[in-house]
Amino acid sequence: MFQVRRRRSTITSALIIFELIYHSVVHSIRSSHGNAIMSLVTNLMQMAIMVLAFYVMFSLLGLRGAALRGDFLVYIMTGIFLYMTHVKAVGAVSGSAGPSSPMMLHAPMNTIVSIASSALSSLYLQILSAFVILFGYYMAVQSFTIDRPIAAMGMLLLAWFTGCAVGMVLLAIKPWFPGFVAAFTLIYQRANMIASGKMFVANTLPGYMLAMFDWNPLFHIIDQSRGFAFINYNPRYTHWEYAFVIGLVLIMVGLMGEFYTRRHASISWSARR
Repeated sequence: MFQVRRRRSTITSALIIFELIYHSVVHSIRSSHGNAIMSLVTNLMQMAIMVLAFYVMFSLLGLRGAALRGDFLVYIMTGIFLYMTHVKAVGAVSGSAGPSSPMMLHAPMNTIVSIASSALSSLYLQILSAFVILFGYYMAVQSFTIDRPIAAMGMLLLAWFTGCAVGMVLLAIKPWFPGFVAAFTLIYQRANMIASGKMFVANTLPGYMLAMFDWNPLFHIIDQSRGFAFINYNPRYTHWEYAFVIGLVLIMVGLMGEFYTRRHASISWSARR
């Protein structure tokens, strides 16, 4: 009632929002463990264990010959890194604070800041973990060459972007159907263990099997990333543009759904109670 409102310029407001996102990212990283370093180590171990597990599985099943000509571990890591980045982004964005969260009672906190901080913290952990594993493999085990590293990095960012897009849609419907969203998120992450195509390349698949995976944007992204990572592989059946367009559409749908949910949250919650 007795507050004096100060007019802020656009630049000042933007800087305040960026500062708030930064602190929210730090809080999100520390949410899984009090020590930020331990959060990174935990994520690093998850990624490394998955890479080693697939390496052992391919070796025991004698499938190494079916991989691309080139470094076999790089072939595995191109699939694992993008898969982990995608599913972690889905989980982070869909699990961010919604309009009914107590955090939303503290100005200037809002749902967009919560979503952005969750998405950026997930990206930070995945990029840092991937860099550490690649650097350790290059220095301690074997040197390797990425044919087009910038384009390959772009595919990692695209995997994160599409994961955020799927997470946005799930976040928008989560307050209305929390049980369904929790089950669907788990099923989606597990199904992408196979549907993402990280265990094979699209060029080697027959037509009837290609149709089973062609719907998945992550399948296109991983296959395209291998085309950028290996000089002797040229993807013929996948397109990164498809994944980008799907991501844009899902982001728009998710933003509209989140806006509708935010406006009707109090009404629907009181009605259900």
